[in-house]
Amino acid sequence: MIDRRAFLGAGMAGAATLTFTSVWSQNAAPNFGAPTLPATGFKRMKLGAMEIIALNDGALRRPLGEEFVRNAPLEQVKALLASQNLPTDYVDIPFTPFLVVAPAGKFLIDTGFADNGPPTTGRLTANLAAAGFKPEDIDHVIISHFHGDHINGLRKKDGSLSFPKAKVHVPAPEHAFWFDDAKMNAAPPAAKGAFENARRVIGGLPAEQLVKFEPGAELAPGIRSEAAFGHTPGMSMVRVSSEGQQFVYVADVTNVPSLFARSPDWAVAFDMDAEMARQTRRRIFDMLVKDKTMAGGFHFPFPAIGSLETAGSGYQFKPVA
Repeated sequence: MIDRRAFLGAGMAGAATLTFTSVWSQNAAPNFGAPTLPATGFKRMKLGAMEIIALNDGALRRPLGEEFVRNAPLEQVKALLASQNLPTDYVDIPFTPFLVVAPAGKFLIDTGFADNGPPTTGRLTANLAAAGFKPEDIDHVIISHFHGDHINGLRKKDGSLSFPKAKVHVPAPEHAFWFDDAKMNAAPPAAKGAFENARRVIGGLPAEQLVKFEPGAELAPGIRSEAAFGHTPGMSMVRVSSEGQQFVYVADVTNVPSLFARSPDWAVAFDMDAEMARQTRRRIFDMLVKDKTMAGGFHFPFPAIGSLETAGSGYQFKPVA
């Protein structure tokens, strides 16, 4: 067993790596080539009177080391990948925000990197345009949690807002954690960058633009937040409902589904409370399987929309065609 306090520190340090692209891209590691990005970087799905659009922001190829799964031997991790005919030396991690086109407006869920990330990221604006939208069309941005790959796309490198007309909705407990000076001062040195990044991106938003919500709150008719704590202290997922149909955006309830859906008791390096994240993962995936609800995940393989089925002691993500 990993000591929970040590794990929280490791999780916070892992969260900090999302701020620094050199850590993500592992420049000193062997070069396994670039990830293959989808030829068409958006995918539409009708949901009653609404539309859900997956918008790929790119992907990163990350060498697979001992640190990525913190509570399983690397040989077991590689064996699980091999059993699915997947590479065992690296993992590809895609980044996929979602656009909900609803009667109440256009809601973008999470943002990717904008021009702040590695060269194989920052595709959101182009894929938004390919789907027929401009950044100025976005009425609302819903943030699931404050890790850099989810919030950095709110601002361009020059500090300007990527979605200038949008209200930015953030989970209140998530905001409280990252803006707590005592928590930042007590954090391991490697984790302080994540606190600083959250303050850089979120902190300067005008008061009338920033909306804090309690998990469980209805953000608009048919769009409701739900608590999904563990990966971060206040992470929230989003349930979209229209005309009897439902879609759930699970954010980072699982990172790479070929690992953490198939073995939901494993913990990715970025989970800040591993045990709570594990319980949340099983609770949410059990619900999605039972209710046969369509789901989307930020790090799911594109088109990042599909269903969850039971597979052994875990779950299998089945993407839509």
